Amino acid sequence: MQTLEHGGPGAPRPSFLSTLRLSLSERGFLGLYTGLSASVMRQMSYSLVRIGTYEKMKVALSKDSKPSNISLLGAASIAGAMGGVAGNPADVLLVRMTSDTVRPPEQRYNYSNAIAGLVRLVKEEGAQALGRGLGTNVASQVGSYDFFKSSLLGYTLPGIDYRFGDNLITHTLASLAAGTFATTVCSPADVLRSRIMASTDSSLVHVLQKSLREEGARFLFKGWLPAFIRLGPNTVLLFVFFEQLKKSWRAVAV
Repeated sequence: MQTLEHGGPGAPRPSFLSTLRLSLSERGFLGLYTGLSASVMRQMSYSLVRIGTYEKMKVALSKDSKPSNISLLGAASIAGAMGGVAGNPADVLLVRMTSDTVRPPEQRYNYSNAIAGLVRLVKEEGAQALGRGLGTNVASQVGSYDFFKSSLLGYTLPGIDYRFGDNLITHTLASLAAGTFATTVCSPADVLRSRIMASTDSSLVHVLQKSLREEGARFLFKGWLPAFIRLGPNTVLLFVFFEQLKKSWRAVAV
């Protein structure tokens, strides 16, 4: 949806359901998993670097006192930027593989998998193509997760006398809030990133000017619903499992 450009005045705007129907009609149910290999590659690069870097920085900030939200936000921004650099090649492949469904046949990339796509990307467009859209690919939700988690800890719900502790309920609610926050705040950069990565020659300025002229500022939030449907559960599972893994490692270390 993010890569679909509006056809002009009077043309229908592609909705979540219409895009879903198109994908199903073109490739069937398995078409919903197009780009899975690139998605796995992205998680194993972007998320690995982002979360690992953030945790190390948070430990360093916590040596003398509890770090402030501003400090955590700064650490999350740096970690997100480093993760964005590490995961950018996989992001380019993911955007191109998933957008093939809505492209005319002659404009499709037809990468069979992420590895094959990576080889073709470098061979056909040069190594510089690995950094395509890098400037818009530095978002991170780890800082907002810590903010929501610290805000919930110790809070007592009025009326039912429930106090939030460091448990599964708190981790789930904090990560869901972080996913919602990240989806909304990052949407403009995410849409621009997808459009730049999906093309071979468009610059950020060109994409922004053309999209604003033809679609208005609304295009910056195109695809918010499917982005949330992806990022919401992804963030919940990511941080819930991560918290359990941290507890297990601490127990082993002791």
